[in-house]
Amino acid sequence: FAMSNPTTKAECTPEDVFKYVGDNAVFASGSPFSNVTLGNGRQGYANQANNMYLFPGIGLGALLSGARHITDGMLQSAAECLASYITDDEIRKGILFPSISSIRHITARVGAAVVRAAVDEDLAEGRCDVDARDLKSMTEADTVDFVARKMWYPIYSPLVNDK
Repeated sequence: FAMSNPTTKAECTPEDVFKYVGDNAVFASGSPFSNVTLGNGRQGYANQANNMYLFPGIGLGALLSGARHITDGMLQSAAECLASYITDDEIRKGILFPSISSIRHITARVGAAVVRAAVDEDLAEGRCDVDARDLKSMTEADTVDFVARKMWYPIYSPLVNDK
């Protein structure tokens, strides 16, 4: 795990890892790197280990649940939710994280997992128009939908009026 940023400061490169450790190495970095061609049609994956897969959902889930603390149980639920997106085949290939194209869906699911954990631990107090009783009565699908509706979407109105 080469975690230093920027890329020029990384402790090692994926090329180094696959060259010195071998084709079965698993590489992750805090900086973006390109995948490595290993030969024989195989590819060494340069996974980017980034908090973007968990922290937005953890924060949103904690906020929407009204929990005053983030517990180990909430973090465990978030981690298990993220891990459920990786297939055994991807793990065998050395892929550690799901495709970035599914980040918003994953964030909603992670947030819902945190809300459900807060409910299960009797820490959910609710927020704004949703109270603890409402959260407790939600199904898993309802919770995912609730979290997804509360997510911020980066849609900006134009600042200049084109005539």
